[in-house]
Amino acid sequence: MAAAGTAAGPAGPEPMPSYAQLVQRSWGSALAAARGCADCGWGLARRGLAEHAHLAPPELLLLALCALGWTALRSAATARLFRPLAKRCRLQPRDAAKMPESAWKFLFYLGCWSYSAYLLFGTDYPFFHDPPSVFYDWTPGMAVPRDIAAAYLLQGSFYGHSIYATLYMDTWRKDSVVMLIHHVVTLVLIVSSYAFRYHNVGILVLFLHDISDVQLEFTKLNIYFKARGGSYHRLHAVVADLGCLSFCFSWFWFRLYWFPLKVLYATFHSSLLAVPDIPFYFFFNALLLLLTVMNLYWFLYIVAFAAKVLTGQMRELKDLREYDMAEAQSPKPSKAEKPLRNGLVKDKRF
Repeated sequence: MAAAGTAAGPAGPEPMPSYAQLVQRSWGSALAAARGCADCGWGLARRGLAEHAHLAPPELLLLALCALGWTALRSAATARLFRPLAKRCRLQPRDAAKMPESAWKFLFYLGCWSYSAYLLFGTDYPFFHDPPSVFYDWTPGMAVPRDIAAAYLLQGSFYGHSIYATLYMDTWRKDSVVMLIHHVVTLVLIVSSYAFRYHNVGILVLFLHDISDVQLEFTKLNIYFKARGGSYHRLHAVVADLGCLSFCFSWFWFRLYWFPLKVLYATFHSSLLAVPDIPFYFFFNALLLLLTVMNLYWFLYIVAFAAKVLTGQMRELKDLREYDMAEAQSPKPSKAEKPLRNGLVKDKRF
């Protein structure tokens, strides 16, 4: 659908809606958009791509090269930093095999979340406090600010790397298939939102999701370090317990409370008010809904995990993504782990 115009927005930030207002207004806007789209179909999609998608081949090449760079950097960091650290700290074999993955992800997500927090709170961008503003003054092919473009390059290339890493470098877990789908959906969202110049809402999405990953990997690192060198380190155990609580709270607050009320409300309802015929309205909202469904899927695991801890079925906190106890005792090693595990003395996991 071709853009029919833009809106500068109201004088002040629009109040965040309730869940009921979100469902009512979003459903009404989506139905109105469906009824008003008389020529929707592949022909319109092809025209929309030709008219509104702005993604040069050099940009795709740079994205691919950066993805390869992340893979090479992770391999080097694992071999020269993370594995020697695990050996020096005398981690148990299973924990030593998983620690490099968590350390790598923790450093990346911490850096990227800090940068997106800077963009939202340390600059003049009003997107967090006024989410509908992500569509104010939107025009096809508008210039992407360099600071936002840098965030997109970092995140897009990392998720390109993550698709490969999930298959060949990470430990295979019960939810790895869903994780792989998540990476593919996220990469499609990042690339397509950049091409259609929906980068403002993209920064808000990344900020609301990365904080949970920071807490997840930080908690897992403390789980791995609490039993090392033949002794039990209570400080790491306490930090892991607090990190688990913080992770559960932030997952609900950022991904299930703020994400629908800030992002979905803006993309479903406010976008049509600012740009009445905004391109690929249904495509992007379908992907964001799929992301929401995956967030709910993982939240069910989190609730089940918390129930096991509260009911005494789990005596101590273990890997937060190993929900199946039988699977947790004998997880499938990733290809990246095999050289490390073959070089360590076998030991029983605590």
